[in-house]
Amino acid sequence: MDRLPKIALPAVFIIILLIILISKSAVTIGSGEAGVLYKTFGGGVVTDEPPLGEGFHLVAPWNRVYVYEVRQQELFEKMKVLSSNGLEIQIDASAWYQPVANELGNLHQNLGENYLDRVIKPAIRSAARSVVGRYTPEQLYSSKRDAIQDEIFAETKKILDKQNVQLNEVLVRDVTLPNTIKEAIERKLRQEQESLEYEFRLVTAKKEAEKVTIEAQGKADANRILSASLTDKILQDKGIDATLELSKSPNSKVVIVGSGDSGLPLILGNN
Repeated sequence: MDRLPKIALPAVFIIILLIILISKSAVTIGSGEAGVLYKTFGGGVVTDEPPLGEGFHLVAPWNRVYVYEVRQQELFEKMKVLSSNGLEIQIDASAWYQPVANELGNLHQNLGENYLDRVIKPAIRSAARSVVGRYTPEQLYSSKRDAIQDEIFAETKKILDKQNVQLNEVLVRDVTLPNTIKEAIERKLRQEQESLEYEFRLVTAKKEAEKVTIEAQGKADANRILSASLTDKILQDKGIDATLELSKSPNSKVVIVGSGDSGLPLILGNN
């Protein structure tokens, strides 16, 4: 019994040491994450091997693992930029991004864990300033929202592709102009709309007048052609045909041919 404590103490010490070593060696990578291994005595950041994937990993206790989220993330940005004529415009935008998983070691070595502030924010701000500077406030307010969104995305992506960051989308959520400029643009747009409506009414009225004129001209031409083609002989023949039709009526009694005006038949009836 006197010897038991002497044997137990080293064993307890060894067990405690093993627990400490295992706790420092065990690394669990969560869902949507990846780990960059840093070898203290082996060359630093490992860039020539894939990063550690999800799950449980054992590493040497003197090494370190830096865990990164590799899922798509979102950045919200409010930026004040200048339009083509020097007016200050506020843009609310968001960017969907994620680190390139296979290049995580290079990302960690070159930019570190704070890569969002070091490269993504400056890139999207630079692109926004460049793109918005090509347009007037009126274009930004009315018709060019989609265009500037696409151009900001393209210019930002061009920068981030070289930084081991994948840009998935840029969304321009709002464009805010100074109130005086906004009111002036809205007033101008209303005037243009009213002008278009007035022009439409003028065109409609003109077309209607042209239609009436064409119809009247057509009737006049038809009457002139008809008048030119009607001779006395044709009128007499038509009169005779009409008189004969009338003679078939049960109210007609006597038809005297050649007794009417211009030699047309004369019908004598009950009345």
